This record gives sequence, C-alpha cells and structure tokens, in this order.
Amino acid sequence: MMTATAMTGNGARMDAIYARQRHFYDLSRKYYLLGRDRLIAQLDVPLGGSVLEIGCGTGRNLIAVARRYPEARLFGLDISEAMLETARANVARAGLGARIVLKQADATNFDAAILFGQAQFDCVFFSYTLSMIPDWKAALAQGAAAAGGTLTLVDFGQQERLPQWFRRGLRAWLAKFDVEPRADLFAAIEELGNCVSTMPLYRGYAWSAKLSR
Repeated sequence: MMTATAMTGNGARMDAIYARQRHFYDLSRKYYLLGRDRLIAQLDVPLGGSVLEIGCGTGRNLIAVARRYPEARLFGLDISEAMLETARANVARAGLGARIVLKQADATNFDAAILFGQAQFDCVFFSYTLSMIPDWKAALAQGAAAAGGTLTLVDFGQQERLPQWFRRGLRAWLAKFDVEPRADLFAAIEELGNCVSTMPLYRGYAWSAKLSR
C-alpha cells in the first residue's frame, strides 16, 4: 500500500502544477484534449449503472456523463485536492451534487470499496490521465480491477501520422506539465484481457482503447 506520506507528496506536486491552471483548465484544454466527448458517447452505461473516472480533475467529464446518462451514478477520484476543490464547485454549480461523489485518492493505489462503498463499477474510464502518472501501469491495473463491465481510455498517442516538427513541438510543450505520451499504452491494455479494441484518433494525435469484461 502507498504510504500517506507518498500520497501527500504526489498530491502536493499536482496541487503545485494546477493551483492556478485549474481556474482556466477547461477553457484551455478543450482545444487539445481531443476525443473526450467521443469517449463519453461510447461508454454504453446501463440504466442506473455506475461510472468511475480515475483522475477526474475539474469534474468536466463527470458532469458531461451525468447529463448524457441521467440515470447513472457517478464517482470520481483525483490525487489533487486543489483540482477536487474546483470539481466540487463545478458539480454544485451544475446541480449534480446528489449524483456525483468525489474523493481524494492516488490512482495507483486505492480501495474503491472504502472510498465509495463498492468495489467495482459498470464503466471505468481514464481521460488524459495515464500520461501524467509516473507509475501509469499500476493505475491502469487499478482501473481494470475496478471495472466490472468496461474500462475505456483516451490519451495522447504517438502522433504517428503527423509531421515530425509537430511531434517534437507537442512533446516539448507537454513536458512542461509533466505529461508524457505512453508509447506502449496499447500493449499494456491488451495484456489485461482478450476483449480489447484500440484505435488511433486524429492521425495518432490521440489513442483510445476499450476493455470489455
């Protein structure tokens, strides 16, 4: 288990990165976090089903999921208390406080049963989260363990069909925010099960994947 000290240290690091950015995060990120709404549209949440977002940030995605699937029960976790403060305010402003539960936890080591009162969820998803987590494979394994139905993700790809100058510029810019696209992302999720679909989006700018139980 991760120690409280380690979690506090990682959370403080994320707080430092997003202390100011969280106030304009959604406005700026909508131009380059591509594929998020596509992921939400393809969640296939069953009627009255449960959805967990790992690395929920400002709550933007969970609010969109709640509106698209009005019978769903929503849960989110993030290691950054600063981001969760913004998420709570956004959720309350949207009038969804009764449907969305938010908790602080480390994506690489959390107990969903303790946090939310249930160990598994019909849909679990990551949206541009794994590229920010140093031990991202541990987070992916945690997500798979919590997924009773599907595990879905979208994140930065390898920009394999984009110009080299674009790839270099994007990587340099992302590095300023401790973001690193994972070259073996598809291989890692395929190791988790047999029912996996993977797809590059926007000429490889983003990668998406879905694991079904």
